[in-house]
Order: sequence, then C-alpha cells, then structure tokens
Amino acid sequence: MHPALSVIVFTTLSGIGFGLMSLLGIGLGGDGLAFRWTAVVLAYGFAVIGLLSSVAHLKSPGRAIYAFSQWRSSWLSREGVLSILTLGVFGLWALAYLFMDRNIGALGILAAVLAVVTVYSTSMVYAQLRTVPHWATWLTPAVFLAFGAAGGLMLLATLLSVFGEEGARPVAQFALLALVIAWVVKAAWWQRAAKTTLVAAGSGIGEATGLGRIGRVRAFEPPHTSPNYLMREMAFEVGRKRARALRRVAIGAGVVLPLFLVILAVYLPIATAALLLLALVSHIAGMLAERWLFFAEARHAVASFYGIGQADGDVAFL
Repeated sequence: MHPALSVIVFTTLSGIGFGLMSLLGIGLGGDGLAFRWTAVVLAYGFAVIGLLSSVAHLKSPGRAIYAFSQWRSSWLSREGVLSILTLGVFGLWALAYLFMDRNIGALGILAAVLAVVTVYSTSMVYAQLRTVPHWATWLTPAVFLAFGAAGGLMLLATLLSVFGEEGARPVAQFALLALVIAWVVKAAWWQRAAKTTLVAAGSGIGEATGLGRIGRVRAFEPPHTSPNYLMREMAFEVGRKRARALRRVAIGAGVVLPLFLVILAVYLPIATAALLLLALVSHIAGMLAERWLFFAEARHAVASFYGIGQADGDVAFL
C-alpha cells in the first residue's frame, strides 16, 4: 500500500495524544498550573494535528462530512465520531482541571475510556480489511494500543520531569515496561507478516482466476503497459534492502535508544528532563519509520493482478 505521509503522521501523533489524554483522565499527572496547561495543550495538540492530517488525506471537505455519517457500518466513521466525542468530553474535564482546580473523576475516566476506544477504532480501520492479509489480525489493534500507551507514558514522564513534578520516576519506569511490551507485540506482528502472503491468504492469482486447482498460474503478459493508480496505491512495492534499513531505524530509534536514555534518566538522575525529552523525540522518529513500513509492506489483494506479493517472505523481519 502507498505510505501517505498524512496517514503516517495521523496514526503516530493521535495515538500519543489520546494516550496522554487517557493517563490524565485516570488521575496521573502533576499539581502545578504550568504542568496542567502544557499537558492538556499537548494532549489536544497531538490528537488534533493527527486528526487534521487524516482529514487532509480525504482531500475534500465533502468526503470528511460523509465519513462521519456512516458510523453504523464503517470503522473510519466510528473513528471520526469517537474522536470528536473524546475531544469534547476531555475538554469538559480540562476546563474543570485548569480553571476550577478540580479533577472530576467520573468525567476523566469517561474521557480515558473514550480515548482508548478511539485508538482501537483507528486500528480497526486496517485490521478489518481481509483484502490486506498483513493487517487482518488481532495483533494490529494490539500494536496501536500498546504504542499509544507507551507514547503517552513517555510524554507524561517527560512533562513531569520538565516541570519538577512528583511521580516522574515511577511514570518513566512504567514507560520502560510499556515500550518493551509494545515492541514485543510489534515483533510478533512482523513475524506473522513475514509468513503472510497473498497466496497463503487465498488471494493469489490462481484463486482470482479460478485456475489454481489445475496448477500454478502466472500472467502471460502484464495487465498494463504503464503504471496506473492501482499500481501506485494498492500495489506499492518497497525494496527489501530499503525495508531492512528502515526496520533497523525503527528499532534503533523507536526502542533501543529510548530504553537506554530512559534507564539513564531513572537510575542515574542526571539531566533527567533532557534525557527523557531526547528519548521521546527518538521514539517518535522510530514510530514514524515503523508506521511507514506498516503501510509500505502491506499487500492488497489487487496486487495479485500484477503478480506482486505472491512469493513467500515478501516482508522480511530483519
């Protein structure tokens, strides 16, 4: 699938923003006014920037409006409705949190639950697509939720440290655990993807033509003499070497360096805030690379028409 920058930014930043919203909603955070304002603005900022990127991907305001109206049958529409609902409920909680010095527990918990459900609905936009075998697994929502939690915890730990609030160290320790869990889940997702081909999923050219029962089927001639929309969007190909290089960037920047920096910040408390900030920036960079690969390595069933994604191991783990 073609890795559109707008969707990469959306799925990365919105997950972190909603992750921070859920943590603030359940009562994790500091008491200082500067911390409160910054945390709320960043939670909103990450979520809204991500959502605006998603709307930009639709190209037309009319499409965006239509997307909100199909919530009964479309995960994309549910995602949009839940996003607005989450922002609204969290906004009401934030008004009391910022201006009345009150943490309305029930409202915060509702916002937290809605934030988690919103991230889940985002993941289901992809996990529901049986025409893309790499995505059609329970591991896809698990990856989105785990990364949202890890990113939210890292951002919260960084803010607590920057503003000198209590609780930065235990939150950073939870962020360490969440990072490890998230990347273990992602490793499982990659291992499955490495074994998942269109043929194995029943979407090969033999199945498409109905001739597979009499032997191996291959195209006599290419269906088109020049690239077309489907080839660019649905049958996008990424070179194996490039994919391996980006995989190493994702792992190195997304988990190895952040883990090292967070461990230093927790157990050798020297320049803690700076270390946590560097860890957060590195994690986001690794997440952008991971999310690019999430789209670029996925194979839509239409790729079978062009003879793409038929062989085993079309996605390499490392």
